[in-house]
Amino acid sequence: MSCQERRKKMIFCGNANPKLAEDIAAELGLPLGESQITHFSDGEIRVRIFETVRGAETFIIQPICAPANTNLMELLIVIDALRRASAKHITAVVPYYGYARQDRKTQPRDPITAKLLANLITAAGADRVLTMDLHAGQIQGFFDIPVDNLKALPILARYIKNKNLGDVIVVSPDVGGVTRARDLAERLGAKLAIIDKRRPDANVSEVMHIIGEVEGKTAILVDDIIDTAGTIVQAASALVAEGARDVIACCSHPVLSGPAMERLANSDLSEIIVTDSIPLGDKKLDKIKVLSIASLMAEAISRVVEERSISELFI
Repeated sequence: MSCQERRKKMIFCGNANPKLAEDIAAELGLPLGESQITHFSDGEIRVRIFETVRGAETFIIQPICAPANTNLMELLIVIDALRRASAKHITAVVPYYGYARQDRKTQPRDPITAKLLANLITAAGADRVLTMDLHAGQIQGFFDIPVDNLKALPILARYIKNKNLGDVIVVSPDVGGVTRARDLAERLGAKLAIIDKRRPDANVSEVMHIIGEVEGKTAILVDDIIDTAGTIVQAASALVAEGARDVIACCSHPVLSGPAMERLANSDLSEIIVTDSIPLGDKKLDKIKVLSIASLMAEAISRVVEERSISELFI
């Protein structure tokens, strides 16, 4: 590969998910760009780019996962560094868009933090955002730059289909996730069920009843995020109580905060299928299966550079 070909696209990363960045770069046949992100003694972030990016198509891979504020600042500072170094275009590759659940006002004087992040990323100098499974689709409209919102469902569906589970029913853990569940059900050729629940407070949910016939079937619970795991664990218990033969959960983003790991370990779930949009770190559990999104992200990056359609990746 000539120097000119190599410089056509350059991949950089922050500290949020370096393993995913390495895997994406490997899929593209590129080394990661030489950079360093450290902290001064007072906690301020220092970013250094060690190679020329002038005229290059640059991509910074950085999910806004825990610690969200630190990872967000790293993203913004790297974008600023690339812009000031005369990169031709800067794409923020944000597999997990943190603060996405704060996408509207639900109480008086609530902020719309998802919109604030969009403003910050744009003001920092990003020309495009490449993300995956935004919690709310309207967040794309919060940006005044192009946003490509990829889907993990094809990856999840392919893995589940290869398991040859037999009589399967896809279950949405709430009414808001029906579109996602229906998409997975169509990919698997399965029927759909819905769990009707009431949420009395933040991070607290109460299962009400199940719409659909799950008795004797393998139930596949699908959601975009598993955070404290309260919703998904209660849903699994409700499905078992209704006679489901087995219950499997899958999601795009394994936030897994607070009591999540303990809840999942003691739950009725036989398997939890997630992607590596967020690194699990020391959160280890035998029943968690991690699927890579590196090839999906790499293909999207190639299509951005080559100005080809990205919507074909949704099929």
